[in-house]
Order: sequence, then C-alpha cells, then structure tokens
Amino acid sequence: MKLKFLGATGTVTGSKYLVTSGTSQILVDCGLFQGYKQLRLRNRSIFPVPPSEIEAVVLTHAHLDHSGYLPLLVKDGFRGKIYCSAATFDLCKILLPDSGHLLEEEANYANRHGYAKHSPALPLYSEADAVRALKFFAPVEFGSRFRVSDGIEAELSLAGHILGAAIVTLRAEGKTVVFSGDLGRMNDPVMVAPAAIAAADYLVVESTYGDKHHDPADPLILLGQTIRETAARGGVTIIPSFAVGRAQALLYDMYRLKERGEIPQFVPVYLNSPMAADATALYQKHLRQHRLTHEQCNAMRHAATIVNSVEESIALNERTVPMVIVAASGMATGGRVLHHLKAFAPDPRNTILFAGFQAGGTRGAAMLDGVDAIKIHGQYVPVRAQVKQIANLSAHADADEIVSWLGQFKQRPKRTFITHGEPPAADALRLRMQNELDWPCEVPGYLDEVELA
Repeated sequence: MKLKFLGATGTVTGSKYLVTSGTSQILVDCGLFQGYKQLRLRNRSIFPVPPSEIEAVVLTHAHLDHSGYLPLLVKDGFRGKIYCSAATFDLCKILLPDSGHLLEEEANYANRHGYAKHSPALPLYSEADAVRALKFFAPVEFGSRFRVSDGIEAELSLAGHILGAAIVTLRAEGKTVVFSGDLGRMNDPVMVAPAAIAAADYLVVESTYGDKHHDPADPLILLGQTIRETAARGGVTIIPSFAVGRAQALLYDMYRLKERGEIPQFVPVYLNSPMAADATALYQKHLRQHRLTHEQCNAMRHAATIVNSVEESIALNERTVPMVIVAASGMATGGRVLHHLKAFAPDPRNTILFAGFQAGGTRGAAMLDGVDAIKIHGQYVPVRAQVKQIANLSAHADADEIVSWLGQFKQRPKRTFITHGEPPAADALRLRMQNELDWPCEVPGYLDEVELA
C-alpha cells in the first residue's frame, strides 16, 4: 500500500493524495493550487497519474482547494465515482460550475483588455466541464462504511470545518489510514466540533494554523467595533469571504450584531455573492451538521441584502455612504470582491477586513503585509484603506485545537504525515507532536511517495 502526496505540501492549497493498494489507485481530495504563480502553474501541468487510471475520488469537503480540480480530472479522462457527504455534493453543485464560470470570465476579460500573456487566454476549465463532472458524484452517509474500489473501504466522520466537511478513514490490506481534511474549531458558534477518532495506523493531518493561536477575544466584538469605526469615518467595510462556510458565519454574526444593536441602523449589509446565498439555504437542509436552529438559519439568511446581478454589484461601487459588503473570494484571488477592491481600496476612510487565513502569494496576504498597491486585472490599485484581520473568525482549528484533537486518539499512529500548511506552520506542529505527544511524524514534500508497510 502506497501514499503519494500530489498537493498540500509546503502550501495550504492543491490538496490531493494518491492511495495505491494492489492494482487500485484512488484519490483523497482533488483540489486546485492557489496563491503563488509557481503553485498555480501546477494546475496546468500534466497530472502525475493518467486520470483514466484513477478508480475513485473521496472528498473531505467542497472548498476549491480540495475539490476544484475535479472538472479537469474528468475532462482529461477520469470516469470513476466521486464519493463525498450529501452536503458536500450540494455545495459542489454550486461551487464547481461557478468556478468554471469565473475562469471563463477571467479569460474573456483578459482577452478583451489585452493583458494576458498568452493569446488567446484560455480558462483552466469551463462551466460546462464542471457540470459534466457533477454526474460522477456519489454521496454517502456519515458513519457508514462504503466500498471505494477492490480492497478499499472508506468511512466519513464530521470534521466541523464547513457544512459537509469530513474526516476520511480508509481501510485496506488490514491497515487504517485517516485523513483529517480541514479540522473545524472545538467551540465554533455555527459548526459542530470535529469527531474524535480512536485509532489509525497512519494519519495525514492538516497544519494550516500549526504555528498560531486564535485570539481569545470575542471576534463578534472585534467585528462590530471595526464596522462602527469605519462607518464613523464615512467609510465602507469590505470583507473578502469564502462563499461557503465563512460567508454564512459572517451572516450569522451580522444577525447577532443587529440583534444587540451593535451595528448602526443606517449601515446596510450586502452579500455580493449569489453562490454564497445559495449555500446559506443549505444550512436549513442539513440541520444535524451544525449548531443553528431552523429559526436561526432563517435569520442568518435575512441578515443581509443579496446582490444578484452584475448591474447591482457595479452600483455598489458608486455608493459613497457607509455600508458593509461581504463578497467572494476569501483571499481576494478572484470574484466580485476584486471590483470592490478597485473601487474602495484607494480611499483611507474604508476598511478591508479579512476574516480568515491568507495563503502566501494571494492578494490578501500581500495587503496584510502592508503593500502600497495590488495588481488587479492587469493594473495596480493603490491600497490606502485600512487593512485588518480578525484571524479568530477562521473556520480552522488552531495549533492547540489540533493537538487537542490528536490527543483523543487511544493509541498513536505508526506514522503521521503533516500537510496542508506553509513550512513554518507544518514544522511547528511537527515539533509539538514530537515533544508533547511523542508521536513519530514527518512533513512530506511535493510528489513524495511512502510505503505504508
């Protein structure tokens, strides 16, 4: 039995793990690389394994860094099943076509405005490619074992990161391999805590916040304070947000702030992401996977004005009154938030507020590092607005929470592989696991292959 790391090594994106048992080859996750250009170029490289030879894919969750390569995998010959939770399938029906649509829009925009380095600029895949990939999905229940391929069984457990997120357990050749996926918070106000796993022969664990501790301060207080201070300056608060998970948590926060009277009544809140609005509706469908009641889900859905059309989105950029705009994407790598940044980043009255992790090489990371300008659509946009981050709004477990989750294992794994973290975070978690848990662990590199003997 072999495990090969096709992504999420030295970075928090591109999650892909190839598991080989006998003649069977399956993938756990199939995500896009994001951030630095040298990482994004891997999305266009020849896949390390012919897609037609992969029998199945098991997804941990729907975020594009875990699922966004699927349309290209299918386009290039994959014909197996894609196993995931029902909620993950519901979210992928929203996320993947939208991803293809945005890739087409970006290529068309580059061609119209002549800033593409290749002529013509071509999308990585199209909306039609994404819709075609959805035909291969096979949703399964949490807690039920299912056959993935000859000799390989799998089981999903709640990970608590976003709706539908799973910890994946594979069983083959008498061995158990656990993939943590992205672990959620122990005491998140919306999502449930990650399920405890009793044992594994081998473990692949994420380390996004492996070197960080979430601020114990109440993020709701910090969010309300930022919005009030920006409004007092006559400014606009722009919140780049992942359409799935973070957007819904922010909407719930907006609802609670309004209930407490901590957002001025004259400050409207806009959700400029039809995809996020669609994802929010799914919380009522999958009530058992989070902490909210039906009534709270309904209140969350109505906490902001939904911006649907492009014309409505453009109109927001022409407004000069205080308001809050939540728009995708969370690391400012694409989507409608880029147009808002072009409009509002040059004005010092405004605030750009990041509500989660910013991967290296993204515009979000650059702005938090204090750059004077960011490049959007081939042009440099001055950044004079205040740039802030409320890191403890993140849906990722921090270092202490990861170690706490690991501490629930009844026996330590034979080997643990630390992935999905930038080098300082992964190595910090490695040291903690060795020193505090006395676990044998290692940080694999890109395309490393190990034998699970």
